[in-house]
Amino acid sequence: MGDCGSCPSKIALTQMGLDISRWNHVVALAGNPNTGKSTVFNALTGLRQHTGNWPGKTVTRAEGGYRLGGKRFKLVDLPGTYSLLSASQDEQIARDFLLFGRPDCTIVVVDATCLERNLNLVLQVLEITDKVVVCVNLIDEAKRKGIEVDRRTLARDLGVPAVLTAARRSEGLSELISTVADVVGGEIATSPHRVRGDGAIRQAVDELAELVEEAAPGLPNARWVAMRLLDGDHRVRQALLSGELSQTAARQQEPVRKEQPPVVLQGV
Repeated sequence: MGDCGSCPSKIALTQMGLDISRWNHVVALAGNPNTGKSTVFNALTGLRQHTGNWPGKTVTRAEGGYRLGGKRFKLVDLPGTYSLLSASQDEQIARDFLLFGRPDCTIVVVDATCLERNLNLVLQVLEITDKVVVCVNLIDEAKRKGIEVDRRTLARDLGVPAVLTAARRSEGLSELISTVADVVGGEIATSPHRVRGDGAIRQAVDELAELVEEAAPGLPNARWVAMRLLDGDHRVRQALLSGELSQTAARQQEPVRKEQPPVVLQGV
């Protein structure tokens, strides 16, 4: 995101109540409930946290930050949710932040003891953004249950890096934040797995995605938007008709000024 004062998604993030003027990068933290997501958040941010409500919502937002290599990363803890299909207020907040806020990277925390159940959310996040790191948490509990996670195979199949952690013991967290930095900086290239479907469904998605791209040139997730439109997602339809999506796409293409040194805040 560089100098966040001029980054493409500054307007959307500011409208979401985030002050990003003194941060180099914004990282979203997503995950199902009871995956240890809050433990990961607390371990990475320590006392450098702030809580409040999302604008116009009663849902609590937690944000904090950490440093790595002279860069300042703002971490935004999204509501725990099982999907991004906008069936609840929590799901809509998480979905809108990823779609319109366009964080530099999204960490998706999953439970190593029930990985398959958590992958539904991972796959939905991968439909929206390329910049993802899967945090396979509670690996210590998985070992006690005789469960072994092959992270290389998982990363290969998902097309994004996977890091094994036991956040309560601070295990794997250094690798997690360094992996996030490498994804943000482009040192790690991602190629996220996306469900293509077959037959008429694939054709319908492809044709509608072309129309979405015409309406909002440069939108990085036109295919996901097309799928949501076909599924009758009112919020996405409204965003397309109102021009919100095209404005989002335009912001993604705005030039970013040369990065400035981060401002050091006392106690952060």
